[in-house]
Amino acid sequence: MIYEMRVYRCLPGRLPALLNRFNTITLKLWEKHGIKQAGFFTTLVGESNQELTYFLQWESLADREKKWNAFAADPEWLSKRAETEKDGQIVANVSNQFLVPTTFSSVK
Repeated sequence: MIYEMRVYRCLPGRLPALLNRFNTITLKLWEKHGIKQAGFFTTLVGESNQELTYFLQWESLADREKKWNAFAADPEWLSKRAETEKDGQIVANVSNQFLVPTTFSSVK
């Protein structure tokens, strides 16, 4: 099992729009494509309170590539994403890392 950590840094004041998009659109489409989330977090204390950090769970990098690419090309996602950005861009940048649990991790 591998985990992907993604950090979305929002433009000022746009975090609520991102949270709403995940809650009402993105998670349903991930389910359609078999993408499993392992947790979502906003920043309480840190460099910026305009960040969303989340983890995705994958069987392998090949599993990730197949499912993520299908999601990214889904016409429904492309349409709804554009609709949510009609008032302007939401995310300034995204960073991601692929993580593997240690033998002593409570998450496997």
